[in-house]
Amino acid sequence: MTTTLPATLNRARELVWPALRLAVDSLEPDLRAVAVQHFGWDEDGGGGGKAVRPALALASAAAAGAAPETGVDGAVAVELVHNFSLLHDDIMDRDQERHHRPTAWTVFGEARAILAGDALANLSTQVLLRRETPEAMRAASMLVDATARMIAGQSEDMSREGRLGVRIEEVIAMHAAKTGALLSCASSIGAVLAGAGEDVVRRLAAFGIQVGIAFQAVDDQLGIWGRPELTGKPTWNDLRQRKSSLPVVAALDTKCDEAERLRDLLSKPDLAEAEIAEAAELVEACGGRRFAAEEAERRMQLALRELEQAPIEPAAREELEGLARFIVEREF
Repeated sequence: MTTTLPATLNRARELVWPALRLAVDSLEPDLRAVAVQHFGWDEDGGGGGKAVRPALALASAAAAGAAPETGVDGAVAVELVHNFSLLHDDIMDRDQERHHRPTAWTVFGEARAILAGDALANLSTQVLLRRETPEAMRAASMLVDATARMIAGQSEDMSREGRLGVRIEEVIAMHAAKTGALLSCASSIGAVLAGAGEDVVRRLAAFGIQVGIAFQAVDDQLGIWGRPELTGKPTWNDLRQRKSSLPVVAALDTKCDEAERLRDLLSKPDLAEAEIAEAAELVEACGGRRFAAEEAERRMQLALRELEQAPIEPAAREELEGLARFIVEREF
């Protein structure tokens, strides 16, 4: 019987969140306090997020024929890297809230939040290297490489903020690094820990890259038109921050009549709320929203093609496909 998506995510939370908390508990007390607040564990003991990356890691272990538990260390490590990046992103973007809660830097200050992010990044490799096995060493090497690509992608993203004339191919390449690298790692690290062969790991990693691009294409839509009650961020947030997101770049690349007005608006040093609302309407009128949605679907199909060609367990293939579809169809 195939595991349903809610069961897949719940299994990830049940297996990974206790191990994640145990790892975070090893931090120096002041840094641990920042991490606890960031994860949302300081309120009702909940928090932790959707568990998509951990679910991918567990499913990739199962894809290699191992028990899902084999991927727990990999899931924890990937989740630590992901949250290190969120702690730093919130500071760089000056975001005041994440998931309807104050961001860590607004509570503890920038310096402490930066250090906590650094601590999570370091802890991610410690979690993997505490088991001195060839598989753990291989997984740690994969995670370090993915983290480096993610950081490079974030740097590229920042360098393009406010720039007009960015090409669609540049945005896709940035998405593949900024988001795809870590999702690729999540989608294959469990298989690595299970001792899978290169053919399995390579296909799962390629699946994850495509899922990552799809994920970011959806995120770019939510960054403009997402519902604040679901995303935890204001409507039109990415336009406010002048991000060269996929819908914006695609809209500016068209020959539609409204593109010139959109370019004029985005060239202004400051935009009033009414102008931001107009810019969002123009991006949609020029097909930017539709382009991003179609790109997300196209990338998901490419991801599923990689799964079809991977020599993996059928049940795990269905789980991975379900997670990919959830990523593309989500509204938060």
